[in-house]
Amino acid sequence: MLTSHRSDPSPTERRVDQLLVKTYATRQDMGAAAAIDIAEELRRLLSSQAAVRMIFASAPSQSDVLGSLVRADGIDWSRVTAFHMDEYIGLPQAAPQRFANWLDDFFFSKVPLAAAHRIDPGADPAATARNYAQLLGEAPIDLVQLGIGVNGHIAFNDPPVADFADILDVKVVDLDLECRQQQVDDDCFSSLAEVPAQAITLTVPRLLRANKLFCMVPTRAKRAAVNAALNGPIVESCPASVLRRHPDCTVYLDADSDPEI
Repeated sequence: MLTSHRSDPSPTERRVDQLLVKTYATRQDMGAAAAIDIAEELRRLLSSQAAVRMIFASAPSQSDVLGSLVRADGIDWSRVTAFHMDEYIGLPQAAPQRFANWLDDFFFSKVPLAAAHRIDPGADPAATARNYAQLLGEAPIDLVQLGIGVNGHIAFNDPPVADFADILDVKVVDLDLECRQQQVDDDCFSSLAEVPAQAITLTVPRLLRANKLFCMVPTRAKRAAVNAALNGPIVESCPASVLRRHPDCTVYLDADSDPEI
């Protein structure tokens, strides 16, 4: 089984509406603990059903949890089908910033998945979005691993485009300035001009229809967004606030991102 050495073996826990919030001393502790919980849920599901369908996020904030999850024991990855939740439009196929490529390098290539369905915007991103929505809709989504952006986004549902009642499951969106600047601040791009202006994203309702959500949010840069998500109103100007309505979502924080520390 996956194990970790934690500097804080007894993290603080609290409920915020329906959310379970767990805070750890460091982002490494947070990532290891979240991976243990995800691995446990995968093993539980695979013990009672033939296959699992899971959506993965790709961002530097997710590297700790995914790095730990690939080392988990007792998971039959050959019965796990993977999706990812967003992708830039306009980057070259081999660009390392493409989320499909990041996930390939960091996770998909390291475990023997049943399938990994990558979003490839191609020449007609709108058609790609429709096709990906159909693929997602073929069976229930069991698990989602996600994060929260500095502007409060989940996936690429930035405040200007987030719609809690979206009729679409996947759509083309314009990225707001704060979201694009985050990609530079995270050292994914060297300048704002290099960051694409559009992306394909799973919508808020599509994410919330998954049975169980695991949300990892480390670093002080996310502290204001976490505060708004947990303590502010549930509004589209902070898309992550809607996680408080999901019946089975856990948010994992570190000491830097938790606004109550």
